[in-house]
Amino acid sequence: MNYKNLGNTDLKVSTICLGTMTWGEQNTQNEAFEQMDFALDQGVNFWDTAELYAVPPRKETYGDTEEIIGNWFEKTKKRDEVILATKVAGPARDYLRNGENSFVGTNLETALNNSLKRLKTDYVDLYQLHWPERKVNNFGRLGYVHQENNWNQFEDVLGELNKYIDQGKIRHIGLSNETPWGTMSFLKLSKDKNLPRMMSIQNPYSLLNRSYEVGLAEVSIREEIGCLSYSPLASGYLSGKYRNKKFPKGSRMERDFDFWTRYRKPNTEEAVELYYNISKKHNLDMSQMSIKFCEIQDFMTSVIIGATTMEQLKTNIESVNVNLSDDVIKEINHVQKIYPNPCP
Repeated sequence: MNYKNLGNTDLKVSTICLGTMTWGEQNTQNEAFEQMDFALDQGVNFWDTAELYAVPPRKETYGDTEEIIGNWFEKTKKRDEVILATKVAGPARDYLRNGENSFVGTNLETALNNSLKRLKTDYVDLYQLHWPERKVNNFGRLGYVHQENNWNQFEDVLGELNKYIDQGKIRHIGLSNETPWGTMSFLKLSKDKNLPRMMSIQNPYSLLNRSYEVGLAEVSIREEIGCLSYSPLASGYLSGKYRNKKFPKGSRMERDFDFWTRYRKPNTEEAVELYYNISKKHNLDMSQMSIKFCEIQDFMTSVIIGATTMEQLKTNIESVNVNLSDDVIKEINHVQKIYPNPCP
């Protein structure tokens, strides 16, 4: 396994991060336990979850993933071997604290304490803001239209988070689905006001969505706030299993076709086919090629991989041992020029 520092901290996190959002929806607790056992044994010490999980988010499964992880900690007594990340939900879900979802006050306090209770731990290593309170383009939305809404000032949010850092409930903080403006605003306030500093940005990045390179890549490198990339396989498209419009039984697209609209774009299948051809030409597993491309980016801290089967998990973790030649990189970049970011 490979490791990098989380932001400018001394925490060494595995460059493969164990994703968890299927646990409690597509995966049972026993299956999740098997994944956690195996991942930790392979050196994957960095795990990511969220209060909102399982996914697709539903009132009935809210918090189930954190609870499964907490049950594993209780059973194995291995909490201290894991660098644990979770997230507080942003606005939009009315079943979450009546839709309040503010990053200050009793809402944040309740969210954090409930996560700790479900996770059966007294601290989280990385506490992330799942998506901004303000209206921004995320989750595949294009065509920015500026809309003002009520959102807490970043200084107040950092001050609120600082309380729980002082209490020992949070070690470090991070962003998710954030923009360059939001990221730099948080970082400037941290420096100017001596407030805690954001250490990571959990945003999408894959062969089908390299938009992170446009603005946030430079921020990540210059400011030491690395990317934690989610959806490196574009919900399975970059494994090749959906080629020719085939949706295997039990797969995300077969189960929740209407939810995953961000990957069903006009040029998705054409781009996937070209990437598939590259993997076959160079005798590479398509999933491993796709994950490795993410891992080797200079701005990347860790690539979050999710799996519904042990076979998928083993394949994805083994991507750390894959080497991509200059020819492979050149051919990948050529496809990006033909079909730039088909799934932003």
